[in-house]
Amino acid sequence: MQVVPIESRKLTTLDNQIREGVIRACRILEGEPGADNYSLKLVNIEGDFFSPRHRHNFDQIRIQLEGQFDYDKDGCFTPGSVGYFPEGTRYGPQTSSGVTWNLLLQFGGASGSGYTAESEEERAAGELKQQGAFEKGVFTRYKEDGTKVNQDAYEAIWEHIHGRPLVYPKERYERPVFMNSGHFDWVSVPGQPGVCSKLMGVFSELETKIAFFKLDAGSALALEARSFYFVLSGAGQAAGQAVGRHTTLALGTGETASLSAQTELECVQLRLPRQRSAATQ
Repeated sequence: MQVVPIESRKLTTLDNQIREGVIRACRILEGEPGADNYSLKLVNIEGDFFSPRHRHNFDQIRIQLEGQFDYDKDGCFTPGSVGYFPEGTRYGPQTSSGVTWNLLLQFGGASGSGYTAESEEERAAGELKQQGAFEKGVFTRYKEDGTKVNQDAYEAIWEHIHGRPLVYPKERYERPVFMNSGHFDWVSVPGQPGVCSKLMGVFSELETKIAFFKLDAGSALALEARSFYFVLSGAGQAAGQAVGRHTTLALGTGETASLSAQTELECVQLRLPRQRSAATQ
């Protein structure tokens, strides 16, 4: 298990070629290239931001911590809002104008399409700028005959990296799933005294999970494998290390551990989907 205090990660400005606006982030953890890849980061946007309606070939989970983020007809995020954005499903357009913070997990979904690392995207975006221009989430280039071609920025970058057309997974969900965690009730967790949970949902046939937990002082939470636990408030200990606000606990496949609370503590669990090879045996 990894214990990652947010203080160990720098807040940096991302080389954002895909969408319109300045994005800063603390890159908490990143996986390895392939179908099981992921990126977990704490994202800050200040000022105007815009992204056109679009889709991806990977899954996303967003937890709104501060500020307001508008997804047009899909809904508006305020603190406590939770969103599951499935691969292949369109969402947006997205806009914001104030100061926002959200926890963002991007990862390969159940289709096995995987997740492309940001470092690869940044390199590809720089190369594509020699062929055209990015503006408001769209990449524009001109053919030899002068014909103008517009393409979603992420799609153009992905195809440049992989050298083939991007084929989106079929939609498992017709629209993103938006939830208001404040409207869920705390429920006692059997066999774990002093621990309550709010289960937001389990998604796709490979069982991606989103859940909140509240621990009384002196209680302990058993942690699941293939999960990230992001501490929202309180203090505790895990694997002999101090845990505080915005600390992340990351467990890999087959790992188990526990989180003990020194004060009342709240955290959110984001469980990655089961590995398809294991799930289909």
